[in-house]
Formats: sequence, structure tokens, C-alpha cells
Amino acid sequence: PSEAIHPPAAVAQDSLFFFMHTWGYEIRLLVREAGKSMIMVTDNGCGMSPTDARMAFERHATSKIRSADDLFAIRTMGFRGEALASIAAVAEVEIRTRRHEDPLGTRILVSDSRVRVQEPCACLPGTQVTVQQLFYTVPARKKFLKSDSVELRHIHDEFVAQAIAHPEIGWSYTQGENEMYRLQPSGLRQRILAIYGKKYQEDLISLDQDTEIIRISGFIGSPSIARRSRGEQLLYVNRRLIKNHYLNHAISSAYEELIAPGNYPFYTLFIEIDPNLIDINVHPTKHEIKF
Repeated sequence: PSEAIHPPAAVAQDSLFFFMHTWGYEIRLLVREAGKSMIMVTDNGCGMSPTDARMAFERHATSKIRSADDLFAIRTMGFRGEALASIAAVAEVEIRTRRHEDPLGTRILVSDSRVRVQEPCACLPGTQVTVQQLFYTVPARKKFLKSDSVELRHIHDEFVAQAIAHPEIGWSYTQGENEMYRLQPSGLRQRILAIYGKKYQEDLISLDQDTEIIRISGFIGSPSIARRSRGEQLLYVNRRLIKNHYLNHAISSAYEELIAPGNYPFYTLFIEIDPNLIDINVHPTKHEIKF
């Protein structure tokens, strides 16, 4: 996102996207006071050099693009440095990061878009991003935040969406002193059951369709687990969660004679497509794409 003002869920989203996804990796999310006082995201990944850690806060900085051609084949989540710069403009942000080959890590503290501290530090390999005092530089923005329950629901939904998109990673989510999730690396079916409950064990129907243009895979639910409320409909394109009314309507139409009117089916579907055939920059949050 290029927007300068980020609610807690967007901060959590941008921080979660900051990390790589490989078997054996783990991402831990800690939230206090619905993200208003602190959001901490920690991984055990490859870490960053002192130079890269500092550059991550620069606007338009990215390590994901090596040539102009890469701009037309984007499979990552966008310019994460842009997001970090925006968050650091309205909050206090600290990064602790260390590469596996380095004896010491790097600690950088940024607030009000200014680097306050950059120093060596002792830390585990990987990266930890801590965001505190959200909107302390623009207190008028705090009144636009929703209630704690609403903000926590947004953070929860973002966590679930990313945990399902990357079942090969271990994920944990702690809210205050309460551990909400501790998810071990697994396959997609196991990850869905770990989040939604084993009650869905017999109601998940595997889907895998490959064509010359796209591949569609994932799971749909049997009519018996359709609900009267939304929330269990996830659609991904190249592992990016998207919102697409046309596709959602097409999926729901397939259930038209099977579920009661007003009910919504369960589905977690992944579309894989050549990045050249889509445009991911048609919406600030990148939740909508153009085919």
C-alpha cells in the first residue's frame, strides 16, 4: 500500500508480508491493545545486512526487483520499504535483524520518519519488527480507529489469510497474554482444519484444475457447512488474497441449487497465472487485481 495512514490491521499486513516463505520458517505475531500500543512480528528467516535494514525504511526501496523486466512479472507483495516508511511516519518502529553468517545483528529505531538509533545488537538470526505508539505523531487520526474488537477482527482476518496462503510456514498469534494460534508447518488441508476446526474434516472437497492459462486448486466445502454470514470465502491469485465480485459470484452460483438462499459456501481457492496477464496496481491495498 502507498497510503501514508495505516490502521493496525494494515500495519500487521505490511509487516507479515515483509518475510519470506520457506519450509522450516516461523512467523510470530504479538499484538497488544488491538495493535494500538504494539504490534510485533518476528521471523527466523535469512535476516538483513545493516545496509539493507537501513534501506528498508527508504521510500520506494525494494530488494525484490533486479531489472525492469521484473516489474511485469511481480509475484511478491509489492514495495515493502514503502510500507515501512509510511508506518515509521506515524509510529515508532524498531527493527532487529541478523543474518545467519553474521556474529552480530543490527538494531534500528525510527520515529517521525527519522532514524534515532542504528547500532549493532545481539539477536537471533531473522528479523523482528516492532511498531509502537501508533499515530502518536498524528493523534487526530486515533479517533478514526474502530473499537478494539473491530480492529482485532481485522488483524485476525489478515493473520488467517496469510497463514492459509503459506501453510509451509509455522505461524503463531498472541493477543496480549493469550495465545490465539500456534500453527505447525503443514499441508493446506491440515492448515484449514487447524484454523477452522476438525469439524470440517469430512466436508472439504479437493479441487485441482489445470488449463493452458490458469491453474485452480484448493478446497471447497460441502453444502452442509454453508453459513448465513460471510468470512470463510478466500480467493488467492499467485498466493495474494484478492477480492473479486465476479469470481465470488461465479463460485456462489455453482451452489445455487445446493444451499439455501442467503447462505454462503466455504471455499479456499488458489489461482496460479502468469503475472504478465494481471495488473496488481489497480487498487491502493492491492486486494483487487485486473486480469
